[in-house]
Amino acid sequence: MSNEEHRQSADASSASNESSTEVHWDSRWIQQILPHRYPMLLVDRVVEIVPGESIRALKNVTMNEEVFQGHFPDHPVMPGVMILEALAQAGGLLMLHDRDDREGKLIYFTGIERARFRRPVVPGDQLILEAKILAIRRTFAKIETRALVDGKVVTEATMSSAMVDR
Repeated sequence: MSNEEHRQSADASSASNESSTEVHWDSRWIQQILPHRYPMLLVDRVVEIVPGESIRALKNVTMNEEVFQGHFPDHPVMPGVMILEALAQAGGLLMLHDRDDREGKLIYFTGIERARFRRPVVPGDQLILEAKILAIRRTFAKIETRALVDGKVVTEATMSSAMVDR
């Protein structure tokens, strides 16, 4: 099957095409994997997953998000912790998407290392969220993450997590 056929198949049946390399999974599928809901669900779509290795997802940053009412009203900037949370959610999707027992699991942060913020993220930006597994054990993982806007890195961090029962 070609990449274009994978994309079309994923759009038509996102939940049933979890093993394809190039996909476009939407927010309904994401909500089947992650427990987060608005306003804390920060991944809009998954673009690509390489099972057990990496994920590429996106977050559309819009002015109507509640955080911009106070951060900052006259100069809206997405808080760095929200970008880190979006990256962590992408990592959680990578770790949980192909597990049969995912409905009974949660992923918790256990550490953030080398977090760097390269430039502000503002309404109208589209964040590309990338996560790559560096090390994984039965219930612990370390992932390398970065967020990009217009092909430029805006945030990067190495994150550790623990998988626990809900």
